[in-house]
Amino acid sequence: MNSEENPKGDTPKDEVPEAVVPSADVPAPEPEPEPEPKLEPEPKPEPEPGQRTGRQRLAAVLWPPRVTRAQLIVAVLLFVLGLGLAIQVRSNSDNSALRGARQEDLVRILDELDNRTQRLEDEKQRLEDQRAELENSSDQAEEARRQTQQKEQQLGILAGTVAAQGPGITLTIEDPSGTVESDMLLDTIQELRAAGAEAIQVNNIRVVADTHFTGTGGEIEVDGKRITAPYTFKVIGKPQDLEPALNIPGGVVQTLEKEQATATVTRSEKIVVDALRPAERPDYARSSSQ
Repeated sequence: MNSEENPKGDTPKDEVPEAVVPSADVPAPEPEPEPEPKLEPEPKPEPEPGQRTGRQRLAAVLWPPRVTRAQLIVAVLLFVLGLGLAIQVRSNSDNSALRGARQEDLVRILDELDNRTQRLEDEKQRLEDQRAELENSSDQAEEARRQTQQKEQQLGILAGTVAAQGPGITLTIEDPSGTVESDMLLDTIQELRAAGAEAIQVNNIRVVADTHFTGTGGEIEVDGKRITAPYTFKVIGKPQDLEPALNIPGGVVQTLEKEQATATVTRSEKIVVDALRPAERPDYARSSSQ
């Protein structure tokens, strides 16, 4: 078929146009990526009626607690152990009066202990010397008589039947508010005896081995006799030992100051203790040498 028969150059409908071959220089279009499917969270399954959740099962296991006998015994033992440790720590930290003491106070306490040791050593040496004198004396009977008289004087001083004088201190306790108790005065006597006091007199009453204090503040009795403030202690002994014994941390002076009382210590080279007690013969005790 030529162009004359189809002057307009139209393509007949029953003819198929040839396919256009793309040129090698033109890139082919890339295919579009397919969209990723969205993952929706799966719905939590609803618990069936009568079925418990994990939290409910955990709560059921923990409460109410199930305690066995062995666990109860272990818990009690641990509690007792902890309580004991707490009490021990508290007592060590609170009740130690020397823990917070100053260095000079500790040195003074150490000196007092050394002085007590020295007094015991001196007493031991004196007794050994007496024994040596008795063994070596040509006239043992006369030496024994002399030592017996000397011992009698010493025992008379301790028993309060003989007056005594010597170096010592005077302790005066003022109690304007009446807060000093009888046990405080007794503690003072014990502290003085521990420091080496050889003779003690409170106001006008001689203090001996069986002396006792009774009553409350303002109404104190010594061996049944009423005494009033100010309380005056006349003490014979070594002043260098007696005064520091009263002033140690937590000692007599600090205790009295806490009760609004005042304590004054005065050293002296001559203290006279002249209050006497009647000699009492024991009812049952007898000398083993008879």
